[in-house]
Amino acid sequence: MSNVEDVLIALRRVMRATDLHSKHLAKTTGLTSPQILLLQTIRDKGEVTIGELAQEMSLSQATVTTILDRLEKRELVYRERSLTDKRKVHAYLTEAALVTLQEAPIPLQEHFTKQFNDLQEWEKTMIVSSLQRVAQMMDAEHIDASPVLDVGNIDRQTTSLDKQVKFSDS
Repeated sequence: MSNVEDVLIALRRVMRATDLHSKHLAKTTGLTSPQILLLQTIRDKGEVTIGELAQEMSLSQATVTTILDRLEKRELVYRERSLTDKRKVHAYLTEAALVTLQEAPIPLQEHFTKQFNDLQEWEKTMIVSSLQRVAQMMDAEHIDASPVLDVGNIDRQTTSLDKQVKFSDS
């Protein structure tokens, strides 16, 4: 096998692992990876504004608001205007969200982050440099992307296929 084939296979495995994990999350929780990560961030930060969530997750406020809208419809979060500064809106988890987070599988991103942080500095630098070069070779270095391991749009709902899988297994 050539080096090119090795690289393409490795890339395909990363994409498939991400896709399979996203489908597993949708099947077990009915949520996307970004939705789970947003819930975790709210849980970990406590009282938090939409702007703070956006900054913490490296997403735009509009994207965070869209995700919050979907989570609010599912009664997993609620928002309240600050009592001290009416310009600020805080996001909070419901009891249902806490249960969902407790039962949810560990996000692939969390698993990856732990293993990446265990690497030596030279290994981290090598991986970052190599992946940046691969992105450049694929003319993808200018594509806007957040640091969230997921496929598709960050602020999407679970797909109808994901929902069918979830309900057919119930």
